Amino acid sequence: MTGMDRPPAYDIHPGNVTDKVIASFTMKTAREKQLLASLVSHLHGFARENRLTHEEWAKAVGFLFRCGEISNEKRDEFMLLSDVLGLSSFVDMTDAPEGATEGSVLGPFYASDSPERPVGADLRPGGEGEPVLVRGRVLDAAGKPISGAMIDMWQTAENGLYATQDEALPDQAFRCKMRCDDAAGFSFVTVMPGPYKVPDDGPVGDLLHAGGRTAWRPAHFHFMILAPGHRALTTEIFFEGDPYLGTDAVFGVRKSLIVAPQEERGQKLVDLTFRLVPAALSDAA
Repeated sequence: MTGMDRPPAYDIHPGNVTDKVIASFTMKTAREKQLLASLVSHLHGFARENRLTHEEWAKAVGFLFRCGEISNEKRDEFMLLSDVLGLSSFVDMTDAPEGATEGSVLGPFYASDSPERPVGADLRPGGEGEPVLVRGRVLDAAGKPISGAMIDMWQTAENGLYATQDEALPDQAFRCKMRCDDAAGFSFVTVMPGPYKVPDDGPVGDLLHAGGRTAWRPAHFHFMILAPGHRALTTEIFFEGDPYLGTDAVFGVRKSLIVAPQEERGQKLVDLTFRLVPAALSDAA
């Protein structure tokens, strides 16, 4: 449909504006058309149901403008907004394939340029801090090792800051990519991450404070697991006894992702297993 073929946009009123907006778009795929039509319908429905005033609309647009204004290569305020509204977790849960490890939020601090490190690497800058051995395997849904798997891990330091936030840390501290060994195993030495507050000095923080919400997240490791022929997994690992497990600001905690660190040969140990499903199976779901 060309611009000349579209229904005229004049003579609009509250009863037909939604349909006219939807009809004004031509999308390349049926899925794109479905998503855009649904988005417009729900946005207009929200305004209609709540009798949104011009002042309230302008305030919301200003809020989104401030989200963009404060975002940069190290801070994604829109991702944070999605997280604190529970949308990120909702999509993680509803799009999760059966048989795989549960997913959790990506978060706003992921950096794709983490260095590749060998199995057994020490991620502590200068080897400082109480060591924690993290080890695990990447398996398929039947429990068999997956050849060629790679992990991408990032975490805060003990002070609750990511390397991208703390100028005292090397930029690539406490994060790495690691190709698993022949048995689909990985291991590295690090420190226990600290709990932290999500950035609350911007518009999303204003929203949390206005709603009486906490900005705190429990301590966690982030993992992204990639393997040929399998659906990628983005998830987090949490720890028993953390006081913020029940009030996570981004709704990322899942019961199956809470672990209890152990002791082995006088060293703290976190033992993990990740399960992936074939890409074709997850796509069919």
